[in-house]
Amino acid sequence: MTSPIDDLYTVRDYLRYVSSRFADSSLFFGHGTDNVWDESVQLVMRSLHLPLENNTVFLDARLTREERQLIVDRMERRISERVPLAYLLGEAWFMGLPFHVDERVLVPRSPLGELLESGLQPWLGEHPVGRVLDLCTGSGCIGIAAATVFDDADVDLSDISSGALEVAEANIEYHDVGDRVRTVRSDVFDGIDGRYDVILSNPPYVDAEDMADMPAEYRHEPELGLSAGGDGLDIAHRIIAGASKHLNPGGLLIVEVGNSWVALQEAYPDLPFTWLEFANGGDGVFLLTAEDLH
Repeated sequence: MTSPIDDLYTVRDYLRYVSSRFADSSLFFGHGTDNVWDESVQLVMRSLHLPLENNTVFLDARLTREERQLIVDRMERRISERVPLAYLLGEAWFMGLPFHVDERVLVPRSPLGELLESGLQPWLGEHPVGRVLDLCTGSGCIGIAAATVFDDADVDLSDISSGALEVAEANIEYHDVGDRVRTVRSDVFDGIDGRYDVILSNPPYVDAEDMADMPAEYRHEPELGLSAGGDGLDIAHRIIAGASKHLNPGGLLIVEVGNSWVALQEAYPDLPFTWLEFANGGDGVFLLTAEDLH
């Protein structure tokens, strides 16, 4: 019996083969793609360091045996071990920017990128942004993306996980923003000094029921970055309790709580949450001003 690497030679061959194998599997798509074809294109093209768009010129290019073996090995791990594709590639994209990722951090997928692309307007208004805090930063993608939007701001990337901060530091170096972006080890606000104009956070917010029902792909992500108690609000409560001490007047607190948003709304009936909407999907993100929190 021959191996596919003995029978298949071109980029086009492997796009077809990987797509067929993925379609015949029980994969869950939730880490940057939502269908078989996009996942296959990501695996094949990024394994070859080729662009995801405007790439038709490469479709009939023949691959070396090492390239063919790499694609097949990654495909088999994706199917048999249910490893998220970003971990197999060692990279993920957020707000159009590439980031190093591994199993010490969540795979970037927050809708906060859409807010940053708009410069946090209209909510920010004319308020100047001198300092930004990315709380529970993981890979650092949200804070580093913020640094590209607010190019005069200093940005702190905070996390309790030393492993996550190592990944964030690699991404600071990769994007050459070390003059304005730094990491801070902190358990929510416990290690944070001073005040900020914007606090952004995609903290752990998965409740116990959802943790138990998660597809296998999510088991590869650090539980520390997902689980937040029975109702998913353990960290959100601490953020709301401490944010007013770390926001400048007119500052914004923007936090993603996902499916736990209903429980959060019920827990704080007197807080004037603004629940944000996204053109590209995603929900459960609230905005509060510094004045709302007093």
